[in-house]
Amino acid sequence: MLFDSSTRSELAKSFGVTLVVILTIMLTQTLIKTLGQAAGGNVAPQDVVLLMGYATIAHLATMLILSLFIAVVVTLGRSYRESEMTIWFASGIPLSRFVRPVLRMAWPVLLAVVVLELVVWPWGNQNSAELRDRYQKRSDLSRVAPGQFQSSRDGSRVFFIERDGDDAATGRNVFILSSENERESVTTASRGRLEMEGDDRFLVLDKGQRNETRASTGEKSLARFEQYKVLTDTQVLANASQLPPKATATLDLLRTPTPKNHGELAWRFGMILGGVNMALLGVGLAASNPRRANNWNLLFALLAFIVYFNLINLSQAWVSNGRTSLPRALITLHGSALFLALAVIWLRDNGNRFCLRRRTALPAA
Repeated sequence: MLFDSSTRSELAKSFGVTLVVILTIMLTQTLIKTLGQAAGGNVAPQDVVLLMGYATIAHLATMLILSLFIAVVVTLGRSYRESEMTIWFASGIPLSRFVRPVLRMAWPVLLAVVVLELVVWPWGNQNSAELRDRYQKRSDLSRVAPGQFQSSRDGSRVFFIERDGDDAATGRNVFILSSENERESVTTASRGRLEMEGDDRFLVLDKGQRNETRASTGEKSLARFEQYKVLTDTQVLANASQLPPKATATLDLLRTPTPKNHGELAWRFGMILGGVNMALLGVGLAASNPRRANNWNLLFALLAFIVYFNLINLSQAWVSNGRTSLPRALITLHGSALFLALAVIWLRDNGNRFCLRRRTALPAA
């Protein structure tokens, strides 16, 4: 049918353009954030592009839902402003008739959202966490560039070192500036190496000296040593399987029914149900007055999306804290949103019919 095909074609074009714009903005923000983390020493510089990819893929479902919602509102809003809706209504096609072409265009997008939320979202978060954890668990010596000052992971020490060959666990001409408990110390040594004792990592220095100053009293002390051991990291060999809920597979969350896992499920299932509800809500919120050259309907629609998105986050927090159960949160929030979307469409249809009947029933002057 011409009505269905033309509506789906316009929706698809608007969706593609909107997705490109939102994706560009997301990539720019992610690049700035990741570069800042790399500059602060939280991630490896060579992993910036990979982390950007994981972050973009992980948030692609949100971008798809937002793009679909904006496409519905913009496309139908243009039909209102150009009086195309008036023609369709006069032809006997109600607003509820637009639900079918909208859903037929949206089902591939919603299917992609299901896959992204249930499979890709935990996979991307897990890989990002592994990259960050792997970089954080590298030795402080391996993160120090030869001939450059570099802060340790916790920021309490500043290193200057010359590496000894290709071994990242040893170095020579070591300089360490440490500040802890109102004590500032400068330690120098001819050579240093890393040793593991249990889950703790120690830096063992050979043939050096340590100058220590108390900030409160100004007292200074000097000590020379043949060997000096410094604790650098604790529990560096923590179990890698202890992942946060957002980086855990959906089946594992279902097998382990804890409040935090249910909170994560509330987010994932909520985004899927929210995609359907936002597509339906966009049909009702697209109405605008063709006599007014403004985009207030788009502004109100975006406000509705923000409120709905924050309510999904709020439901996740409530389920994680044990204030409500997972089924109750899903039914209450998304059932209410579905009822509101259908109610808005019904009011648009019956409101127009009621006004038309009222005008027809008025006696001639």
